[in-house]
Amino acid sequence: MYGQVVENMLKFSDSAIQMQHDLFKKWVSLFPAFTPTTAAATGAPADPMTYPKKGLEIIGELIQKECEALERHFKVGMRNIEDACQLVKAKDADELRAKTAEIWQRSVEAIRQASETRVRDFKYAASKWTDVVTKGAA
Repeated sequence: MYGQVVENMLKFSDSAIQMQHDLFKKWVSLFPAFTPTTAAATGAPADPMTYPKKGLEIIGELIQKECEALERHFKVGMRNIEDACQLVKAKDADELRAKTAEIWQRSVEAIRQASETRVRDFKYAASKWTDVVTKGAA
């Protein structure tokens, strides 16, 4: 009985994958740039599955850049926390005010840089995807 359940699940998953593949091909064929005749004229691949593969590569690269940016952002945050813990060693109010302002400025600068990095990386990924769609996945 267990074997029959597993066999039925395998058949179901195979048919679901095939249906999704067929649906994707049908959906992509609605766009003239993806049809085999226009693909040959534009240099785009005739197989529509090339685009999701290239898209996964682009998304993977974007996620890798996001991880690196987060790591840099966390390092700056940890440094600011460590410096904030050292504020108790300030000798007077002026020194406390100066150190607090310095930590605040570093925090704001780190947030600004992180935001700019995310926007830049997203623009880069969007331009790569636009190139893939218009020129074909090479």
